[in-house]
Amino acid sequence: MKKNVYIMLITALVALFNMKAAGQELSTKVVINSTKVGVTDKSVFDNLQQTLEQFVNDRQWTELQFQKNERIVCNFNITIDKYDKTNNMFECTALIQANRPVYNSQYTTTLYNNKDANFNFEFAEFDQLNFNEETVDNQLTALVAYYAYLIIGLDLDSFAPLGGSEILQRCYNLVNNAQNLNFPGWKAFDNSRNRFAIINDYLDESMKPFRQLQYDYYRKGLDEMANNVERGRTNISDALVNGLKKSHDNRPLSLLPQIWTDYKLDELTSIYKGKGTQKEKEEIYELLMSINASQANEWEKVKQ
Repeated sequence: MKKNVYIMLITALVALFNMKAAGQELSTKVVINSTKVGVTDKSVFDNLQQTLEQFVNDRQWTELQFQKNERIVCNFNITIDKYDKTNNMFECTALIQANRPVYNSQYTTTLYNNKDANFNFEFAEFDQLNFNEETVDNQLTALVAYYAYLIIGLDLDSFAPLGGSEILQRCYNLVNNAQNLNFPGWKAFDNSRNRFAIINDYLDESMKPFRQLQYDYYRKGLDEMANNVERGRTNISDALVNGLKKSHDNRPLSLLPQIWTDYKLDELTSIYKGKGTQKEKEEIYELLMSINASQANEWEKVKQ
């Protein structure tokens, strides 16, 4: 009898652990680079790294259930530009990056990769991080939550058309609730690529083709290439014309298409270099040049 009770208890504990493990959406690595500030005692930076990583990874950001192998792999590479120990103030630049596995392959594609030049916050060693999306009163947790919602929303968009709408709306709501924070990056019209601009443009009705691009490019394009390379590439070409080009035409001042082509540069050139018809390659080359002419030398490879 005791043995049966023991087995039942162990089974229940395992089930509880699995339920907890299935909740979290993100698998995040946080890297803190403090070489610019020249501080000898780096304990506060080590504590910041550990606290952030635990906060992002242990929290369940949505009501969705993610298995451990489904968690979105992302990186927060934070460079400390200035550190005021007296006031516990950090001025940082952060590179936020997220990946997505490609179906039936060993290949991992970049889902998001962008720099936040105003990743500034207050943090004292051993601070505990708490977050309430209805009452946004802490800059550091607001920053992390913003990117958590953005990345999860982008990931969901890549698996179903406009699949991340609910989560992305929470990201937008967070930005509105963060307007009282006395830090840059949250205000409308301050900067065309700040946090407000990114989520505002992404959810703008005129940019719906850009959101559709996420599904057509990843799910119908890259995922399909494992089964049929030609069909996958053709679907990607259609996605670029119907999604990327149309969104740029609809909202020429939005930087989202340019940012997207920046972190898709190597992938796009490898998809077309030495492959496809010359007509297809010329069309894609002209499209990419019209959006991001600063990468002209790289786009030349598309025509090869």
